[in-house]
Amino acid sequence: MYRTVHINPALPNQPRSSVLVIYTGGTLGMVYDRHNDQLIPFDFEQILDRVPEIRRLDFELTVITLNHLIDSSDMHPTIWIDLGRIILKNYQDYDSFVILHGTDTMAYTASALSYLLEGLNKPVILTGAQLPIGVARTDARENFITALEIAAAQQDGKPLVPEVCIYFNSLLLRGNRAKKKESVHFNAFQSENYPHLAMAGVRIEYNTPFIAPYHPEATLRLHEKMDTNVVVLPLFPGISESVMDSVLHIPGLRGVVLETFGAGNAPTSPWFLDSLKRALDAGLVLFNVSQCDGGRVTQGRYQTSKLLERIGVVSGADITMEAAITKMMFVLAQESDGQVIRKRLGEPICGEMG
Repeated sequence: MYRTVHINPALPNQPRSSVLVIYTGGTLGMVYDRHNDQLIPFDFEQILDRVPEIRRLDFELTVITLNHLIDSSDMHPTIWIDLGRIILKNYQDYDSFVILHGTDTMAYTASALSYLLEGLNKPVILTGAQLPIGVARTDARENFITALEIAAAQQDGKPLVPEVCIYFNSLLLRGNRAKKKESVHFNAFQSENYPHLAMAGVRIEYNTPFIAPYHPEATLRLHEKMDTNVVVLPLFPGISESVMDSVLHIPGLRGVVLETFGAGNAPTSPWFLDSLKRALDAGLVLFNVSQCDGGRVTQGRYQTSKLLERIGVVSGADITMEAAITKMMFVLAQESDGQVIRKRLGEPICGEMG
């Protein structure tokens, strides 16, 4: 059981929508404890005291708090699956979902949920804060309130944003296109390769052509497996054969996200290509993702990437590293045939690449 708080500020009127809020931990829900001189999680029973703006909303809220709050640095695929189970269990009872999450791994969680929640047709909005809700200059209240409003937004009875998103500092981003870029400023997240889905100013302006379409016939299906036998291998000038071989020969390893230079380029030294070829021949799947935040992998554009394409490395196009590693975990958990795995990695599943 989870700690649960029900709030219906619309009373005595009928609420126009219902939102389930899932608090996982992170900076947003922290307050200053003067007695112990430290930040501690606040009790969501007191949410109206901390965020009095909620009283002016015209929809119903239910807040559940995970039994064990976590710093997002401790995020794990098992928790992604737990979040998916909570959403699946409550899917028919609520119109939308907001997940309060630490910023450090929020893009990983958003990406993972976009794959795990197949057939999602309701908003799942992740948000958090750079400063705790108990601090005077906090960004927590605006992020939380606007995430709630976006989650509850409907037109003709249909949700405006029926997909997994991140809302932060006035921007709504597709979850599997977002990346944390700032640790000290409020504009923590960016989406270099895909337009924002909405911008919150005096009004919330929706970028409708880029939002996933609503499918009334869709049925939610939760996938409950992720394969963590994967690794991210960033390339750098001077990377040695011993480093390559030590990574590619990790016992039980099934997949590697290869972070390459520019448009997907890599060294052309014979030992480097031989190392990759041996890994591929042994059954490893290699996924080529650019180290650049913007742009895309274009295998074959230059000789250096043409060699990768020739030996069977899969192009990640314009996918982010966060979306790539979680996609690899997801696909490897679903498939065992190497050819099928490579095909699914190279094709979009839910708008994560184009």
